[in-house]
Amino acid sequence: MHHKSAGDWVFSSMNYFFLLIIGIIMIFPFFYIFSVSFSSLTDYMNSDFLLWPKQWVTDAYAYILDSKNFIRSLGVTVFITIAGTIVNLFFTSTMAYGLSRPIKGQKFLLLFVLFTILFNAGMIPTYLVVKATGLLNSIWALIIPSAVSPFYLIVMRQFFMNIPEELHDAATMDGANEFQIFWRVVLPLSKPALAAFGLFYAVLHWNNYFAGILYLNDPALWPIQVVLRQIVIVNEPNAALGNSAQFMEHPPPPETIQMAAILLATLPILLVYPFLQKHFAKGVMLGSVKG
Repeated sequence: MHHKSAGDWVFSSMNYFFLLIIGIIMIFPFFYIFSVSFSSLTDYMNSDFLLWPKQWVTDAYAYILDSKNFIRSLGVTVFITIAGTIVNLFFTSTMAYGLSRPIKGQKFLLLFVLFTILFNAGMIPTYLVVKATGLLNSIWALIIPSAVSPFYLIVMRQFFMNIPEELHDAATMDGANEFQIFWRVVLPLSKPALAAFGLFYAVLHWNNYFAGILYLNDPALWPIQVVLRQIVIVNEPNAALGNSAQFMEHPPPPETIQMAAILLATLPILLVYPFLQKHFAKGVMLGSVKG
């Protein structure tokens, strides 16, 4: 049986200590947001730094959930996240599989993809392309221009190249074409990679607010992050959420509304992770062995 030396114990203890400190630093903002969002106006005004509410109230959450603007923006974000992630995974996986096979012009296409990692057209040319293609002031302007991430494409290609060639040969001998091999052989073996990159893409779509500001002029199409920006940064919670008839005379404090909105906008994407956790850790490591 292996016994740890004194140096190993010290090293492990220091690792646990630093990880604990980092974990507290990362969790503390969520804890503070949670506490303020359930606080009353009296508790918030009488405390310089509120760590735990003396009186638990849910006025801020009732005010936000009573807002049609917030619920609509949440639905828009859910649609963008689901549809965008499906589009991302479809184009990323199909192109990655094509680049992993011995096809003509493979090196040129691969260099073309790598070129887009190093050089980007920029905000103004991208805006002009979105406008010229008729996507301006459309939800699809938040999905189609970011259909493929070149970095994720390269990593997924490396993962496909790690799949044994014997599986392709066996499927070919059974009469399967390339599409059938991709659909029935490659994709079932790619669940960890698809789960990992699906989560990455979903988080990008959920947190994307700049594209919404840039391409969407209609407030009815704003995703949740744009509404959240109006509430927190612009500091106009009542204007962003719309005046609720139930709370017009005595609305909750703007600070509690801001914190409650942040928590409600963050919670849904956090709930997705447990369903992908078993594939996530394995998926982020795949594709990093074979060069």
